[in-house]
Amino acid sequence: MVQQAQYLGNPRNGAGGQALPFSPAVRAGDFVYVSGQVAMDEHGDIASGGIAVQTRVTMENLGRALALAGCELADVIKCTVWLDDARDFWTFNRVYAEFFPGDKPARSTTQARLVVDAKIEIEAIAYKPLT
Repeated sequence: MVQQAQYLGNPRNGAGGQALPFSPAVRAGDFVYVSGQVAMDEHGDIASGGIAVQTRVTMENLGRALALAGCELADVIKCTVWLDDARDFWTFNRVYAEFFPGDKPARSTTQARLVVDAKIEIEAIAYKPLT
């Protein structure tokens, strides 16, 4: 039986009310792909505060996107992280580790200028077999 991809979640609006043209998460078989998450609140505003605050909010947003597919952070097998400032790496790592106390997913982290005024963006791939 061929399964269709499931596009999960309602598209959100970013700053200024502009519609964001992507799904928060997509399930393709046993894999879930989560779009890049930033420290954005429900109004499209980026959380104020340093890298610790923004990492925490970003990880919480990642958890909410995973939940759309019936997943949780423990199902994540790969994260890609972009930091606006490489000097934030150690503080980011400390907060990030709190969200993965057991098995750690594979991860790539790089410094990049982000499109939105955030300090961090994280995308993830989760694996959770359909039952």
